[in-house]
Amino acid sequence: MQNGLYKVEIDSARGSGRGVVVVRDGHLFGGNAAFALAGRILESNQAIAVEITTVQRNDGLGFEPVAAFDTATLRGRREGHRYLFEGGAELLAGTPFTVVMTAISEEAAPPAGANGADGIRNGLYSLHIRMLDGIDSGNTGLMVLHDGTIRGGDAHFDYVGAYSSANGRWKGELINRTHTPTMGQRPLFGDREVGIGFSGTYDEQGAEGEATALAGKRSIRFKAVLRRLA
Repeated sequence: MQNGLYKVEIDSARGSGRGVVVVRDGHLFGGNAAFALAGRILESNQAIAVEITTVQRNDGLGFEPVAAFDTATLRGRREGHRYLFEGGAELLAGTPFTVVMTAISEEAAPPAGANGADGIRNGLYSLHIRMLDGIDSGNTGLMVLHDGTIRGGDAHFDYVGAYSSANGRWKGELINRTHTPTMGQRPLFGDREVGIGFSGTYDEQGAEGEATALAGKRSIRFKAVLRRLA
């Protein structure tokens, strides 16, 4: 599988869902506001298998806990810019399901920043956003930080960006885009592409910072908290 950011759509008899996944050198990380996953990719000729080795819920939003399982295997193939998979897992009580992964363009991403030996750790992070300046709103998603690059998102949005980190402080920029229209569910940004700049601190467990988003002519400040999951 090619490295990159993908929208993932899951369908089964029990329902459907969306999120994002990031493929990096034979490994896969992703999810949405309700769950996170990590796994590895095995390829043989034209066949592709993905072993999901970690499932963990993103806490703090009132979601029911996700029952953990050791391994679930998806088997599939590539079709153009998409990958098609089928599988079954304890997560869905053995119900068969299909997964479609569609590549998301990363051309708008800024170049990777400088992340030194003491910089923030590479990995999959949960993301909790709380608006400032009296705005009663927020959001939750996932981010993959890797050697100065940011990739991530949730069921509606994707993020591409870059950061630099050293001596417990980090800063960066990212672009928030819509991969699936929200149909008015989140009117704060609407479905517009939004540029965001941020700065803050980090440690072994995660990071936090304050950010400013430019939504049209409107400037919106928010606080972001990241927790390392895998």
